[in-house]
Amino acid sequence: QYSGQLHEVREMMNQVEGQQKNLVHAIESLPGSGPLTALDQDLLLLKATSAATLSCLGECLNLLQQSVHQAGQPSQKPGASENILGWHGSKSHSTEQLKNGTLGSLPSASANITWAILPNSAEDEQTSQPEPEPNSGSELVLSEDEKSDNEDKEETELGVMEDQRSIILHLISQLKLGMDLTKVVLPTFILEKRSLLEMYADFMAHPDLLLAITAGATPEERVICFVEYYLTAFHEGRKGALAKKPYNPIIGETFHCSWEVPKDRVKPKRTASRSPASCHEHPMADDPSKSYKLRFVAEQVSHHPPISCFYCECEEKRLCVNTHVWTKSKFMGMSVGVSMIGEGVLRLLEHGEEYVFTLPSAYARSILTIPWVELGGKVSINCAKTGYSATVIFHTKPFYGGKVHRVTAEVKHNPTNTIVCKAHGEWNGTLEFTYNNGETKVIDTTTLPVYPKKIRPLEKQGPMESRNLWREVTRYLRLGDIDAATEQKRHLEEKQRVEERKRENLRTPWKPKYFIQEVTLPPVIGPLPRRELVLRG
Repeated sequence: QYSGQLHEVREMMNQVEGQQKNLVHAIESLPGSGPLTALDQDLLLLKATSAATLSCLGECLNLLQQSVHQAGQPSQKPGASENILGWHGSKSHSTEQLKNGTLGSLPSASANITWAILPNSAEDEQTSQPEPEPNSGSELVLSEDEKSDNEDKEETELGVMEDQRSIILHLISQLKLGMDLTKVVLPTFILEKRSLLEMYADFMAHPDLLLAITAGATPEERVICFVEYYLTAFHEGRKGALAKKPYNPIIGETFHCSWEVPKDRVKPKRTASRSPASCHEHPMADDPSKSYKLRFVAEQVSHHPPISCFYCECEEKRLCVNTHVWTKSKFMGMSVGVSMIGEGVLRLLEHGEEYVFTLPSAYARSILTIPWVELGGKVSINCAKTGYSATVIFHTKPFYGGKVHRVTAEVKHNPTNTIVCKAHGEWNGTLEFTYNNGETKVIDTTTLPVYPKKIRPLEKQGPMESRNLWREVTRYLRLGDIDAATEQKRHLEEKQRVEERKRENLRTPWKPKYFIQEVTLPPVIGPLPRRELVLRG
């Protein structure tokens, strides 16, 4: 009803935008040295926050404009002249990057895409890249060589140092709200000392809960067991509250590990009667024959866009998990958001069941002070065969008040429209489950036993395995030598760029070592299949 006033608001926004551009120009025109420079912390903060504020107000104006059109003309779409009322502000470069062919290699959304794990046959081993690249050689991965991982993954709980704050402020001042950060080089000191591929493995720190899914007597018990495992999987992937970024995997990079789970610890959590164990306990079986073996392999199969695939299986329990993840990050003012696009499939071969699941987004908050991580978004778990599904919501903290790390979940039997289980709590704290028969159960993620990964020593790893590949960067980060770590990281990334240009010149597509991409076109008649990138063993 006040649509006329939006014209005045837009005019005012245009004036402010011009003033903000003049402000940025004035700051960037300052000398590089002297009492007041273009890198003065207060000026950089002013430049960054003014741009973020203006973009936020622009989004608010667009929302108001949309609500006016919906209220006044419910059956019509705004014409070209009406769109002029909206304030568009400075556009992000992320859309332009997508149009310039960054995603051109991906099939259309109407195709069914599958990443299948390559069979280990003699014929496949003879197939190699056109040139002897790091992943083309045969690599024998022996689980007998694996040792319990005793590396300390805890990250130093420190805020941003003053000299580092200037670098972050300078970087922020160059970014625009919503900009895709895929091609932005971030400072080395914000890195944690592990690859993203290893972080995915750390989500498997409670393999007893994963293997217990197969022990469920009914489809209802199995889907609830999976939801229980899913909600407890994320806390161990984050070491401490400090928000640090794992290494971006190099294309062709791999990570191998395994877990040994004592058989007497694998039982459905709903009926388990064992006493709580300390999170510092490392449960191990004295006799390997009395334990299940869970194997894990991950590989970076694409650089643009960055896609990781991982596959884990327990042959004895006839269980496997196949997952692909495209990590897409964007700048959000004083925080960074990372969308984990893709899906995973848990297969229970004994029961013929497949559980398709998605992953939440992650957010690094307060990046100028003491950065911290929270998860957010709505994820789904579906089993087409049994008709059971689950919806999990990771709640982000409200701007004013509210709790952090909240999560809620609901398990439903779709054919009867029955809610069989509800859960609420914190994904890195206490979770309470309520079942449809009135029973309740509490799981404290901080007291769950953590099973250490078994990993081969560096001297037995191939050149493209994560820890061996990043060993020098990790070593210098531990020593606190940021410059040397940055140089080693730059060397790895430049090598990747050189090899990528070489493949482009030869018009030779990258060929992953363990996975192949399968594309199945949809039928001419009938509904389009869901977009799928999964791993099959």
